[in-house]
Amino acid sequence: MRVYGFDLVPWPYLDAPSYYPDPNALFDPTRAQQIYAEHLDQMALYEDYGFDAVCINEHHSKPYGLMPSPNIVAAALIQRTSRIKIGILGNLPALHGHPVRLAEEIAMLDCMSGGRVISGFVRGVPQEYLAMSVSPSDARERLSEAWDLIVKAWTEHEPFEWRGKHFNYDHVSIWPRPLQQPHPPIILPAESDEGLELAAKKRVPTGSAYRSRARTKSVFDRYRAAAAKHGWQPAAEDCLLLRQVYVAESNERAREEAEPHLDYFWQKLLSYHRGAAKLLGQPVPSGPGIETPLFELGFDETQREGTTLVGDPDYVIRETKALMRDVGAGVLMGLFQFGSLPHDMAVRNIKLFAKEVMPAL
Repeated sequence: MRVYGFDLVPWPYLDAPSYYPDPNALFDPTRAQQIYAEHLDQMALYEDYGFDAVCINEHHSKPYGLMPSPNIVAAALIQRTSRIKIGILGNLPALHGHPVRLAEEIAMLDCMSGGRVISGFVRGVPQEYLAMSVSPSDARERLSEAWDLIVKAWTEHEPFEWRGKHFNYDHVSIWPRPLQQPHPPIILPAESDEGLELAAKKRVPTGSAYRSRARTKSVFDRYRAAAAKHGWQPAAEDCLLLRQVYVAESNERAREEAEPHLDYFWQKLLSYHRGAAKLLGQPVPSGPGIETPLFELGFDETQREGTTLVGDPDYVIRETKALMRDVGAGVLMGLFQFGSLPHDMAVRNIKLFAKEVMPAL
């Protein structure tokens, strides 16, 4: 099993639940300077404690994640680390007006890091498109075309012309090219049948976040079925699972320390979905057989479903192994800082997990 650290850089100072679009009067740049500094310190710890990768991603216009450009964060991490893989999971190619520019940036980061970049491509939730006033209706088409264009830019050594449905270039010949050959590894986290089909067709890993045990298993089973149609079989390491993780000396202490910050994560940060759904004219799903909306989740349900892994080392080891086995995943991506969890508690969590849990995984 591989273990990655994941960081969203959330805003920890909301008084009321997020409701997109949140006024940025709620954002304090002075506090943000400290937040970025603390999170970069936390992310650098993942190398010190032997994690396989540190992961970041792109989000826009919401306190859920303060990384509109994960590539900037990756550049900062490159200067603070020397060995660990840097997983950008991921960029949103369908929202980038110039995929060639994105190809250049990732190639530059790969060279600067000594070939440590993992390049994630994601379609992104509809709210990201609202933030850029871009229609999500052709997002899949734009993602697929941008993907092909980026890979060709990375691997073609002579200038070429590109005439597509969404992007057009007279001459493409990027400088620099990536260090990893033929190009940095690509991951496509997905949940829809269309997204999983694309990941399977491209023969790249996929990932799942925040879903119940049964729903996560369904995602990976559909991915494996799609891969079989394309003539290959994913390994366990092709299935990445994102979970909040907190370790303390006892189960009781772990819950006492983690629960308020998990409640903040689910019920305040992820509440942005309500405003986005209203703007998109989409009702919030409810009723028998429908999973609890993310912004209504509580501690007991997430623990029961393995959506969170909170407890003493023995509990976290046992539950993590069982969960990964049940869903068929081989990479655990841990959110060791979540919601409003303070810096000192996040650092202690990372260290305790690395010393007491990770060797058993």
